[in-house]
This record gives sequence, structure tokens and C-alpha cells, in this order.
Amino acid sequence: QVPLKPGRSLMDWIRLTKSGKDLTGLKGRLIEVTEDELAKHNKKEDCWICIRGFVYNVTPYMEYHPGGEDELMKAAGTDGTDLFDQVHRWVNYESMLKECLVGRMAVKPIAAPKEMSSTLSEEKKQLNGMLREKKVLSASAKDLTPSYDWFQTDSLITIVIYTKQKDMNAELVIVDCRDKRLRGEIIMDEHSYLVEVDLDGAVQDDLAVNIAEKIGKVEIILKKKDNIHWKMLGQPLESHNTFIKRTDRGLFYRKCKLVSKTEVTHDTKLFCLMLPKNTHLRVPAGQHVYLKKIIAGTEVVKPYTPVLPFLPLDFKEPSCNAGARIYLMIKIYSCGLFTRALDHLQIGDYVSVSNPEGNFKKSQVQTLEDLFLLAAGTGFTPMVKLLNFALTEVSCLRTVKLIFFNKTEDDILWRNQLEQLALKDERFEVQFILSQPTKDWVGKQGKICSSLLSEFVKRSRKDSKVLICVCGPTPFTEQGVQYLKDLGYSQEEIHAFTA
Repeated sequence: QVPLKPGRSLMDWIRLTKSGKDLTGLKGRLIEVTEDELAKHNKKEDCWICIRGFVYNVTPYMEYHPGGEDELMKAAGTDGTDLFDQVHRWVNYESMLKECLVGRMAVKPIAAPKEMSSTLSEEKKQLNGMLREKKVLSASAKDLTPSYDWFQTDSLITIVIYTKQKDMNAELVIVDCRDKRLRGEIIMDEHSYLVEVDLDGAVQDDLAVNIAEKIGKVEIILKKKDNIHWKMLGQPLESHNTFIKRTDRGLFYRKCKLVSKTEVTHDTKLFCLMLPKNTHLRVPAGQHVYLKKIIAGTEVVKPYTPVLPFLPLDFKEPSCNAGARIYLMIKIYSCGLFTRALDHLQIGDYVSVSNPEGNFKKSQVQTLEDLFLLAAGTGFTPMVKLLNFALTEVSCLRTVKLIFFNKTEDDILWRNQLEQLALKDERFEVQFILSQPTKDWVGKQGKICSSLLSEFVKRSRKDSKVLICVCGPTPFTEQGVQYLKDLGYSQEEIHAFTA
């Protein structure tokens, strides 16, 4: 992110889009745009970009873009879909840029990736409980592609998904059942498998998920509202029985209820959101979710990393109902449109929460001897679950060190808990570094720099297996990664958390 000029906030942009001003330069006309025409509009003062077959005049948006003008200019006069998906697939550009729409590309949009789904007749056979071989797939693809079956008793419906993957676990299964619509997604590295149907009958708010981890079988068990025989599982939806790249899947949201909001520091609060009853969702360590709210008629989306409700000093997982709750530690900015909207939520209000996203994998930690966590401000949030996982699950770990950068003592999140954890577990050490301390501060001061890192980031032995995680504002993260590389750490030994 780059600092925006005064009067160029998100709220200012929303006001401009509602002012009635012609932002396309076409006086309200929509046109078909050829590739040649698109290519002509490639300057800051005249910039068109194509996203998913639609062309937008982003010239008026230049000064409002949080990533800066240079980021937008990378796609000037071209199809920016891939670039957009890499950087902010989660942003609802259609809502943000609807007043900038020039028109459609004259050429057909690039076809969506071919999804491995069977023909409609095959679908119907499967939905009626008969699992047929998919002749359309090659033998090797057939071996790898998940499949499903279902069966029923008087009171239950059981959907069985054969993932054909070992090491399946609860964090890789996401199930939502709302208003007779069932959506079950299985995450498999870069791909996901989806079962999505409008159910044949009504079900109770009592969904269960069983996972046979070693053989990769997932059962979704639904309780019928009425003890009647279903003729079929339900009507397949468009994405049903597909196995595609996760980035092509699109984000799925469900509405979660705010059940508590507690103060952590003078400007940071811990929000507790409750998942709907018929939802199974676990957010893995190091991954984030997106929150979505309609603000002044525009859909606004922001990423946040769920934390635990506290640092478990006894190294036990929080209580069993913790899976039904998501805890978010959010800094409220006085001029922040989104965080102020969240702060104004009353207990019992709802906010939309996406499926987990992120490229961090627990396997990066499982064989470590040394784990270093560099955090600035709320960049501490990905470190919470990571700390808990490392100290409870990684037996070969020798040292875990958190180097926590803040402006003042009042800004330090969970200082007391972190100091207690350091006393409790001799492997853990925390170092607080302040950039604007009072004269009473006796600890370290300064900003992230090579000399500070060389002092604190040291292997426990010469060739120890190490991972250094970095999270904070973009300049902090970028500088931190560069300093670590300068100190001789390899790309594989560094993980930068970015949303």
C-alpha cells in the first residue's frame, strides 16, 4: 500500500462514483472494445484495463488506488485479469468500478479452465446414488479426481467424498448447508473439489463431518427434517462435482454473527464471530479470511488473520466449541472506512466471512529447529496460531523467538500473555522493539534494520533448520525480507505473510 493524498480515501471514491460525474468519458454509452482500441489507452491520463472480458476506464481511480498508480499502470491498455488475480482476487472490482465501465471486449473472453465434470446424464446417475465410472477422463486423471456417492436411512442423508488423498484433515473440509443448498469443498493443495446441490428435502441444523484421515474419505451427515424417502440427493448446481484450481473457484462467503467485542489495546479490539449452525470451517494456522460489508452501497472487502481467543499457556486446544467461532484482532483506524464500520457493529449484527485463503503450509514448520517471527503491529496476528502450533506440535523445535516491533508500549498486543508464555516455555523468547518509546523505556528501540536482525535472528547451531516469518505493513515486510537475504538466509527459509 502507498500513502494516499488527502481527499483520496475509499469513502471519497464512493462519493465520487455517486456524484453523477461521467467517469468513463463516454457520456453513459457502453461500447464494444477491440484489442487495438484497448491498447491505445495506456497512459496515466488515459488508462483502460480489461478484467474478465469487461473494460474499465481507471483514469479517475488512479489517485484513489491503495496500491498506487504504478501498480495500475502495469495493466494499462491490456487484459489485467491475471495480474488482478495475483494481487487482489478478493476485491469486488465490479462494485468498486461500476461507474467506470466502458464496455465489453469485442473478442470472446478467454474460456474458463476446463473443469473436470461429467456429462449431465452422468450427474443424474450420481445424484441418484449410483456411482459410475467417468469414461470421459483418462485413466491417470480418473485415479486422481475425487468422486462422491450418497445414501440414506429414514432419518439421515450421508454424502461420502472419496478424495483419493492421504492425510485428509478437518482444516481441508469446508461445508455450508443453508436453505436446502449444500456446498461441500475439499481443499487439495492448489486444487479444490466441490459438491454443490439444491437438496431434495429439508434438513435440520445439525450437520456432522467425519473424516477418515488415512484413507482420505470424508462423510457429510445431514439429519432429515421429515422421515421421508428422498428420490435423489438434489439438483446439481453449476459448479457441482468439479475439480479445479482454487484460484478459479471464486470466494464463498457465509454470514457470521458478532457475539463479543473486547478491548485489547487503546485502538485494537478482539472480535468474536459465530459461524452459522450448519457450517463446518476451520482456519489453518497462517491463513486469513476476508470480511465483506456493504458500505454506502459499495461492497468493501478486507483480509484478516484469525487468532486464538488467548495464548494457551497450558498448551491445550481451546474448548470444543471453538471450531464454531472465529476470533479476529482488528486495529480500528480513526480514518479507516472499513474498521470503523466493523467497530460500529452491535452484538448480534452479521458480517460476511470468506473461506480461508493463503499459501502458508504447516509442513514448513513440522521439521524445524528454529522459528523466528518478525511482526509489526497487527502483523502479530498470523503469529498467534503459529506460536501455538509450533510449541505444541513440533517436537524437534529448539527455539521460537518473536521480535515484535511497535511504536509505543501502549501499542503492544498481548504483552502480558507473551511474557507469561516466555516464563512458561524455555524454548520461547519475546523481544519488544519500540520506534517511539518514552524516556522510561529500558528495552530496545528503533525500526527494523540489518543490525537489529543480525543481533536477534541467530541459528541455535550452525546448520539448524530455520524458518523466519515476517508480517506487518508492506514496507516493513519488504525491508525485512531484503535484510534477511542480505544476512544470508535463503528464500526457502523466509515466509512473508501478505494478503
